[in-house]
Amino acid sequence: MRSWYKAAALAAFTFGMGTGMGAAQAQIVIGQTAGFSGVVAAGVQETTDGAKLYLDSINARGGVNGQKIELVSLDDKFDPKLAGENARKLIEEQNVTAMFLTRGTPHNEAIVPHLNKHGVALIAPSTGAMVLHKPLQKNVYNVRATYQREAEKAITHLASLGISRIAVVLADDSFGADGLIGAKRGFELSKMQPVVLEKVDRAKPDFGPVATKIAQANAQAVLILASGNTVVDGYNAYRKAGSGAQLVTLSNNASSGFVKSLGENARGVIVTQVFPSERAGNSPLVREALELAKAKGKDVSPAMLEGYAAAKVLVEALRRAGPKPTRDKLGPALESMQKFDIGGLEVSYSPDDHSGLDFADLSIIGTDGKFRR
Repeated sequence: MRSWYKAAALAAFTFGMGTGMGAAQAQIVIGQTAGFSGVVAAGVQETTDGAKLYLDSINARGGVNGQKIELVSLDDKFDPKLAGENARKLIEEQNVTAMFLTRGTPHNEAIVPHLNKHGVALIAPSTGAMVLHKPLQKNVYNVRATYQREAEKAITHLASLGISRIAVVLADDSFGADGLIGAKRGFELSKMQPVVLEKVDRAKPDFGPVATKIAQANAQAVLILASGNTVVDGYNAYRKAGSGAQLVTLSNNASSGFVKSLGENARGVIVTQVFPSERAGNSPLVREALELAKAKGKDVSPAMLEGYAAAKVLVEALRRAGPKPTRDKLGPALESMQKFDIGGLEVSYSPDDHSGLDFADLSIIGTDGKFRR
């Protein structure tokens, strides 16, 4: 038990520094578990940095109803079992008011039972898993669009360009299965079939045999439904096998860290997006984030925008929950949001719908390593 408290204190110090205070000064404690190490580390850090941009600005102005927010973030190494255990500790031992910005589909599935047991809201899980949308999860409040919507848009976009020989490779887990449903819908709408459809082990993928099939099928594009370095490994494998197919992946990989991991192969990769372009000067959300990031000497990535938008919803929920927000007040506060403007995008919840946004778009990585729309 003592080791847990030491770890929690270290996490509060490390990630609490981003919100401008230590754990002892926190008046509202929010919990997060995500893969700060492992295959999704770059994206997780950027998303969390985006949230901190907004939380820092709120805390600098005195917090919410005079109370500052402390984000306690624990590393689950992108392991679903550890994500569930971290959530339990944060809820039962740290007594967090809410969970926030948790990453991964099977990981969030492991977290939900702890939310339901204690009546704790999870705001803005960093996943587009349909299982968190339908059937309604009473304690989960999504902000971003679903993976199914992204995958469908990716396939129909490729078809609109005249690309018909499309392969699909997916991690053999709930995330991959979820994205595949959307991809299949895209194929149906486009009256096509995938030339290759293969699963790989989530933890230890072997892309050799899959890459050979992709090359032999003369695929023009490959949609890889997986996370971080797994996608990079798959891309490298089919390039090595002689395929020149276009790489397409989802917004869970929309980070500058992902671009860096692709190296010289980054140019031309298509990545779906669930928020406006980080250079969209006509977007109030983007302008706000850019201004705050500039003051800290940082650039803004799509992953950071997701975190920034999530933090705006979190803060508004806390504000609506009153002077002393509690777990049981947050649900009604969130469900009172109707067309809440986070900066050019409107978030709505109701007792029957916790979906948040449905925005989906496509980007391509340019020669400068930036996402272009």
